[in-house]
Amino acid sequence: MQPLHLYNTLARKKQLFEPLSPPYVGMYVCGPTVYNYVHLGNVRTFLTFDTLYRYLTFIGYKVRYVRNLTDVGHLVGDGDEGEDKIGRMAKLEKVEPMEIVQRFTNDFHTVMTQFNTLPPSIEPTATGHMVEQIEAVQALLTKGLAYESNGSVYFDIDTYNQRGGNYGKLSGRILEDLLNETRELDGQSEKRSPLDFAIWKRAAPEHIMRWNSPWGEGFPGWHLECTCMSTKYLGKQFDIHGGGMDLKFPHHECEIAQGDGLTGHDPVRYWMHSNMLTVNGQKMSKSLGNSFLPSELFAGSHYLLEQAYSPMTVRFFMLQSHYRSTLDFSNDALKAAQKGYRRLANGLRIIKMMTYQAGEGEPGVDSPSVDSPDETKQQDIRQAVQQFYDAMNDDLNTAVGIAQLFTLLKYINMLYLQQLQASALGEDVFNLLKESFVTFMQDVLGLKEEGTSNQPVLEGLLTLYREYKEQRQYDKVDQIRSYFKAQGLAIKDMKHQIDWAYEE
Repeated sequence: MQPLHLYNTLARKKQLFEPLSPPYVGMYVCGPTVYNYVHLGNVRTFLTFDTLYRYLTFIGYKVRYVRNLTDVGHLVGDGDEGEDKIGRMAKLEKVEPMEIVQRFTNDFHTVMTQFNTLPPSIEPTATGHMVEQIEAVQALLTKGLAYESNGSVYFDIDTYNQRGGNYGKLSGRILEDLLNETRELDGQSEKRSPLDFAIWKRAAPEHIMRWNSPWGEGFPGWHLECTCMSTKYLGKQFDIHGGGMDLKFPHHECEIAQGDGLTGHDPVRYWMHSNMLTVNGQKMSKSLGNSFLPSELFAGSHYLLEQAYSPMTVRFFMLQSHYRSTLDFSNDALKAAQKGYRRLANGLRIIKMMTYQAGEGEPGVDSPSVDSPDETKQQDIRQAVQQFYDAMNDDLNTAVGIAQLFTLLKYINMLYLQQLQASALGEDVFNLLKESFVTFMQDVLGLKEEGTSNQPVLEGLLTLYREYKEQRQYDKVDQIRSYFKAQGLAIKDMKHQIDWAYEE
């Protein structure tokens, strides 16, 4: 088995994953700014790092996963100008900022649960770490890497670079180009250079969220928050920092400069970024009217959607593309994903119920004849299992991993339809097939069965269905079939049994 390699944005290539203190892994992911409903671009990022968290845990690492909540300091322009996003929403609705924070934190957690993501080990908030942020500002001032101006404190990029820093190395931006692109913004006159960024902002009189500091009343800079929360719980240097591609610059670039300025070395070993979403080939955005929320997907209530799509269908759809590739939403793609997910869900339900049955001539069976194992099929299953690991170890290639699940599914269906006897695989390979399919699908990819809570009702209806068929009461047979169809299920009439399945 090849070892795990991850694409490091900083190195611009895949690198062997070597944690600082194995088997322990520290992973930080930038969480949402809780001022509005979580959007699908966010979901893709969190789903990507949920899958990484699951896989690292699955292969034996002990992961501390920290994902923050930004509840102050993220300004409307994503830079140093404009209003705080949460404060602005609170003013519009005439409520306390923390009411906004609580409402959208609750929504975020609900959506994450719907998508079957695991909760992080720690979920810190910016407002809960004000002491650490003020201390970090003071430390950067003491080191001469920041300066106070009119009650705000800015990180000094020129001084940082003169001392050996390399601002722009993560994103590949060149300082001269950035300076040419920078327009005059509110507060720019306070800065020594237009590229300097705020690590503490003076609160204007109308600003709601404010804290006392040595430089007057204000609030922390958005970039500083993540530096303080990540290093508090993961140390001055840690293994993985994740986020969406849109955070690479300036947010993550600023985190590197701050971390390096505070400690003298890069704060993160592996920077990882998930890519953007498009809809029918266009960038997803509110202004284009093609941005939809998870709740709209689940209800099918957006005008671009032809039907509703379940959370596991959407999770499967996202995992079908590599996390670094652009993902395009369309009804055709979602319908295909729904079919693919349901095929796998049927396999999951079936294999969970199966147990190995010894064939003739095997231990425990009195028969002179022997069912010899089919070595070709055995090898095919072992190879598919191995290739799943290889795909995941190749920068979390879930798309190739899912293809291996379909190879395993072929054998599950053959066993189910009695086209293949378990004894032809042998007990070891049968157990490998069962354990691998269940753990890969559920534990690694986070794909679970949906809508099986009424299992006793379904079994009872199938009993009636059998009786009505024997009695040739076909009107009642059709009624039961219609009920199953309305639930998104199908009745399977087979020679050896009658069963139900998720309708594909």
